[in-house]
Amino acid sequence: MIRKGKTEDIKAIMDLTKACAKAMIANGIYQWNEHYPNRSAFIKDIERNELYVLEINSEIKGSIVISTFMDKEYVPVNWLTKNENNIYIHRLAVHPKSQGKGYAQQLMGFAEDYAIENSYSSIRLDTFSQNKRNQKFYELRGYKRLGDIYFPKQSKYPFHCYELVL
Repeated sequence: MIRKGKTEDIKAIMDLTKACAKAMIANGIYQWNEHYPNRSAFIKDIERNELYVLEINSEIKGSIVISTFMDKEYVPVNWLTKNENNIYIHRLAVHPKSQGKGYAQQLMGFAEDYAIENSYSSIRLDTFSQNKRNQKFYELRGYKRLGDIYFPKQSKYPFHCYELVL
């Protein structure tokens, strides 16, 4: 079941994202670290009602943020649609022990259905340039790669921006 995230979920979400970071680093992907994602980001997500969790048998297996807020890093990107009716996907995570079971597909399907049901123009996101698995995941879903942005606290490498026009 996918539901809104609550404050009491933060410990489980932090454990999940730390496990994801550790698994990525073990594979040479330095996308997440001690700076990101962090507790304060998830608290803000909950306050904005933008955090969703995938819960199975009372255990959080994954999370996703569906936001209408455009981060300043996204401003220079040459998007396919106007900057007025879009949603942004952040912090999509599935615990490494639960990966390969279609949970990320389920979370993205939920976000895409949400965007369609609420008449958004597009879905925008970024993914790390060194994470080829994520790039393939989004491209197979029809997302178009548009440009690069940087998050220096996370990596010297760029993050690719993607958009799906609805």
